[in-house]
Amino acid sequence: MLTQEKEELLIRIDKALDDVRPHLAVDGGNVELVDVTDDMVVQIKWMGNCESCNMSAMTMRAGIEQSIQSKIPNIKGVEAINGITI
Repeated sequence: MLTQEKEELLIRIDKALDDVRPHLAVDGGNVELVDVTDDMVVQIKWMGNCESCNMSAMTMRAGIEQSIQSKIPNIKGVEAINGITI
């Protein structure tokens, strides 16, 4: 079971992802929040066209990670649990 603090953190992260989702949707993609680890790494799952896109790694760093860290500075990074790995 999630603690109240972690639940609130997950909500904040998901709201930060909402800033990026419209840009992903233009290309038929999306991103799903899976979890945040104890060491403050956000785990995401690529959806739609993002799952097979070779630009996903760049999108994760330049868009997703930056968006989340601008709102929640204590997030250390973002990792995808699926998709193309480079």
